Amino acid sequence: MKILILCTGNSCRSQMAHGFLQSFDPSLKVYSAGTKASGKLNPQAVEVMKDAGIDISHHTSDNVDKYLNEEWDYVITVCGGANESCPTFSGNVKNRLHIGFEDPSEATGSPEFIHSEFIRVRDEIKKAFYKLYIEKIKSNE
Repeated sequence: MKILILCTGNSCRSQMAHGFLQSFDPSLKVYSAGTKASGKLNPQAVEVMKDAGIDISHHTSDNVDKYLNEEWDYVITVCGGANESCPTFSGNVKNRLHIGFEDPSEATGSPEFIHSEFIRVRDEIKKAFYKLYIEKIKSNE
């Protein structure tokens, strides 16, 4: 099963979802990309994922153009911007889903509050993608 997770910058939410989904089932071929990829991972996303036992530090932030002509079992957008621009995705996609999350990198306030937002969004992503894995992906293998 081949899955592409899309976000705008591909530095935070899509990377977390990628890490969790791969951790649920290492046999899945999971990729993540951005409609306007930043080219780097958000250090706080890497940190909170490490705290959850998942190392995403080796991931790369790639532009969706790299994957446009491939076949996908799932293309999943995790932010509104990617969801709006995703209809231009021309690859052969069996299932297209949107599971949106707030962007913790846009949080403002104390360092403690910002860190707590990364943890909150990380935990929301884990819960939503585990549900997706159990209810749709695993049952379709």
